[in-house]
Amino acid sequence: QIVVIGGGVMGVCSAYFLAEAGHQVAVVEQRSNVAEQSTLGNSGILSTGAALPWSVPGMRRKILAGMFNQEAPNVLNARFNPALWRWMRRWLAESEIQRFRSHTHQMQRLASYSQELLEQIQQHFQLDFEQNLGLLRLLRSEAELAALAPVQELLTECGVVHTLLDDAAVRLQEPALAGAGKLAGGLYFPDLGSGNCTLFTKQLKAILQGLGVQFHFDSQVTAIVPQGDQVGLHIDGNVLMADAVVCAAGSASAQLLRPLGLRLPLHAIKTYTATAAVKNYEVAPQMAVLDDTYQVTMARIGARMRLAGIAEFGAQDMSFDDKALRTLLKVAHDWFPDAANFNSASFWCGHTPMLADEVPLIGHTGASNVFVNIGHGGSGWSMALGAAKVLADQICGRIPEVDLDGLTVARYR
Repeated sequence: QIVVIGGGVMGVCSAYFLAEAGHQVAVVEQRSNVAEQSTLGNSGILSTGAALPWSVPGMRRKILAGMFNQEAPNVLNARFNPALWRWMRRWLAESEIQRFRSHTHQMQRLASYSQELLEQIQQHFQLDFEQNLGLLRLLRSEAELAALAPVQELLTECGVVHTLLDDAAVRLQEPALAGAGKLAGGLYFPDLGSGNCTLFTKQLKAILQGLGVQFHFDSQVTAIVPQGDQVGLHIDGNVLMADAVVCAAGSASAQLLRPLGLRLPLHAIKTYTATAAVKNYEVAPQMAVLDDTYQVTMARIGARMRLAGIAEFGAQDMSFDDKALRTLLKVAHDWFPDAANFNSASFWCGHTPMLADEVPLIGHTGASNVFVNIGHGGSGWSMALGAAKVLADQICGRIPEVDLDGLTVARYR
């Protein structure tokens, strides 16, 4: 009997592979359904080409420059606290080139593995979650093009299929960019580019219910207490016993795991999305797009376009920052001004849990029969199935098909 804490895409994917392996599985979620927190505001990006750390070489300079711009990919909130400042110092240190390379390799192993698993599940269950092929990473200037060379070399090392395109080739690849402003070029990734993460998670939930997985909604876990060969979960004044527990509770995970002796540099970064109805399909993009300057993604999700990005540091509330919203809309108007009703877009903000090194944490915590699957950051869906399969293999005593170096709790021990 295994209990998974968290009904986001990580928790549901974890439950899927555990149930497939023959375990009796229950999912405990504090909201009234799956995919109602971070997963609800997912960017929709699935491409392995986007599974890169946010803390890239030169990040300190980029954050400082963004403080003085009206539109920027990062927002520094004035309400700093010592814990956040310590986390940011550690996070920025991870942008050093060798660390960036190491983290990219670790993320790419999971993202590539996830793509394989997604294709298998999609074909087996005939899923349709509004997916589209292809991702274009747009480069506005020659300086961006030159700076991308080391990243392109790194992607080649990781086996990520991609093609460097000039301005004309980018517009041929995505005709909706025909009337857009000047481009220095772009990187094209032909793999599965985008989809509806919320819909996918709910489809997987329906499959799990058919496998006998139980879902307990409106139930908040306040403590994880190992008791001999079992684990007790404190839920709304009651104690639920299980043979093992998987913590996939996003931002709440650090607090739940601290009493077990696991102190993690996990911080919730506020991110934003804008979703607008497509009005002119002939000038709306068919594939996902990433603006390299502003780190804003644009994805077609059925009859809507979703813009996502902006990292706001230091904000604990759920209010909208004007600078963040301006940046999202600016990018949309720069590339696809007539594609959707951007002026009447619906906005969302939420907190994305991120470890300082941005590499997921998967496997045994060191406490009896307590496991984790957390810290996937902004590329969570791209790595979700791979991380969940690796986790299930560890719990089942099987050797995972992915190298675990740098992915386990050992890096914090």
